Amino acid sequence: MMRVLMVNEYLKLRTVRGPWLLFAAGPVLVVIGIAGLVTGGADVDDPATASKAAAHVGLMSLIMLIFGVLAVAGEHRHRTITDTYLSEPRRGRVIVAKLSVYAGAGVIFGVLLAATALVASAVAFSIAGGSLDLSDGDLWRTLAGGVVWNAAFTGIGVAVGALIRSPAGAIATALAWIALVEGLVGQLIGDLGRWLPFSSGRAAGLLPGSELSQSTGMVVLLCYVAAFAIVAVTVTARRDVT
Repeated sequence: MMRVLMVNEYLKLRTVRGPWLLFAAGPVLVVIGIAGLVTGGADVDDPATASKAAAHVGLMSLIMLIFGVLAVAGEHRHRTITDTYLSEPRRGRVIVAKLSVYAGAGVIFGVLLAATALVASAVAFSIAGGSLDLSDGDLWRTLAGGVVWNAAFTGIGVAVGALIRSPAGAIATALAWIALVEGLVGQLIGDLGRWLPFSSGRAAGLLPGSELSQSTGMVVLLCYVAAFAIVAVTVTARRDVT
């Protein structure tokens, strides 16, 4: 039955236009970000510049957060969630299927962005008179971390969409946390702020100023996905659909 649920989610993903618009926006923003970095005077001969260019992959996780939110909250908005739950009354299985399919989509999106970042960086560096060093380990670590960050934030988005069933409310809450609340909470709790979701993502994506190691950031992100998933499954199973 889980396989059927996952196939259904995949079919929904294929036929709904909104996710594809988000998918299309990501590579465009990566190209724009890398072009801005190089034209802004970055030293293309400095290996750190390649990592900064690759870091744009992780920042696109904000798009995937919204993408994940819409996976569940969007169904509530269009009232198709009732049909989904009628086909599988065990709602927790529905949420798990959505998490699996959409997190997988987050991995694919991250890989696409990584490829885009490599091509865009190679072209931009060449135009600026330099070259992209593909043997640079930090470059590949940054890209890999960005992929994990995208997948994790997609899963967190699915859970948030299940908990806050209004798309606008869920997206506003998630983005407000990242833009405002996490910074304030981080100041209040000091060093513990580095363990918060976005800060962990920054560590996974090797963004400058991260206070955790990359591996630790990845593990913390995956723990957040698991925690949000457990809460989302528990709450969804107990409350009324409407």
